Amino acid sequence: MMFSVVVPVYNRPIELSELLESLLRQDYPALEVIIVEDGSSHPADDVAKRYQDQLSLRYYYQENQGQGFARNFGMGQAQGDYFVLFDSDCIIPPNYFSILKKALEQRQLDAHGGPDAAAQDFSVFQKAINFSMTSLWTTGGIRGKLKDPTKYQARGYNMGMSRAVFQATGGFIDPNQGEDIELSLRIKQMGYRLELVEEAYVYHKRKNTLASFFAQSFSFGRNRINVSRYHPGSVQLVHLLPLFFLLGWLGWLLSSAFEPDVMLLGAVIFGSWTLGVLVAATTENRSIVVGILAVVTSYGQLFSYGAGIFWESVKKMTNG
Repeated sequence: MMFSVVVPVYNRPIELSELLESLLRQDYPALEVIIVEDGSSHPADDVAKRYQDQLSLRYYYQENQGQGFARNFGMGQAQGDYFVLFDSDCIIPPNYFSILKKALEQRQLDAHGGPDAAAQDFSVFQKAINFSMTSLWTTGGIRGKLKDPTKYQARGYNMGMSRAVFQATGGFIDPNQGEDIELSLRIKQMGYRLELVEEAYVYHKRKNTLASFFAQSFSFGRNRINVSRYHPGSVQLVHLLPLFFLLGWLGWLLSSAFEPDVMLLGAVIFGSWTLGVLVAATTENRSIVVGILAVVTSYGQLFSYGAGIFWESVKKMTNG
């Protein structure tokens, strides 16, 4: 089986270098790499050239169209049997493709999604963000820790599909608003087998600031509602938990001034959750600093995601 790795890039030459370096260390030789520069003002063509003698690599430039359409272009150029999509800020463990090949063959998968994780050398802030994005204390259970792998909705930072699936679906139909979730749903609706391969994880080296992470989480909340424009009924109760968390916290603040019992109840509920996040993040990362930061990023992630859901829901109802 030959894998075609497709990576859209937008103003991330340094991150791309780290990704390509990790692809050099793979224990599976049958790889080609396709880089699609999506209208960057800081292109990564020099980075790509440095690796063309070491990897089977092709570099393309297109005017900015969004990461979904950049991935489509890359898959259209691919020569492999199975296409694997990564974000440019990911680092790939050396045995990723060996693990993936085994899972695809044993489970007879047509497409897959994989989780993300934090490497040991990540900064404390990156580890805190990773906890917020992957932990069961937040919304991490729907990103990569599902008990039933058939229910997983793959994300563009780590997903793949066979050539046949790409040709049948036409790939992404939205450039940048939950396009990966939409395609995952469509792949399953067409009868193809897409599942979570939990062992095929990537290290997601996010370069967020606190403000950009919250802005990104807000966009994720909006994207979840945007997907329902293509797939009515796709928004389930579990997807609305961040909104309930936000509304519950706001309700607690507003009610506490008038109802002492409500103030005490809310303090117990949110205090217990905060302590749980602190202990879990500290234990997982063996760092109290990561634990404290994870409390901040987890609150911010849930608040921002919930606000994004609310904003896009109101917008959808207003516009019909």
